[in-house]
Amino acid sequence: MRACPRALGVRIYEVMKALRVLVIEDDALIAMLLAELLACMGHDVCATAATEAEAVSAAARCRPDLMIVDAGLGRGSGVAAVAEILRAGPVAHVFVSGDAGRVRTRHPDAVVIRKPFGEAELARAIDLALAAAPRPR
Repeated sequence: MRACPRALGVRIYEVMKALRVLVIEDDALIAMLLAELLACMGHDVCATAATEAEAVSAAARCRPDLMIVDAGLGRGSGVAAVAEILRAGPVAHVFVSGDAGRVRTRHPDAVVIRKPFGEAELARAIDLALAAAPRPR
């Protein structure tokens, strides 16, 4: 297990407000690494989900401030899960995909980062998603 850059005294990005984050990723290893990276950034991963149905259920249960979403899931779609979750109200979200162009074609305003990505790129994407998300009523 690698040490968090913050623990090493390395400051890669501006300090963000701690967020409750839902990770929607069907690859267990990537989900675990994302959760570790988000924790190192000071965020709380409130849940992880591997399917579209699990994602919708987890979002209703943990009411995240942010979602990190694999656009293509083995069972269901991350894009469809986000659409369903957003019916209950706005939630900032970042899509991660090996084919970012395909996501942007369907959702031109989406914040998308291409796999693989680094911590600084994820931090920038989170900032963009938070700035773009409508405020809850």
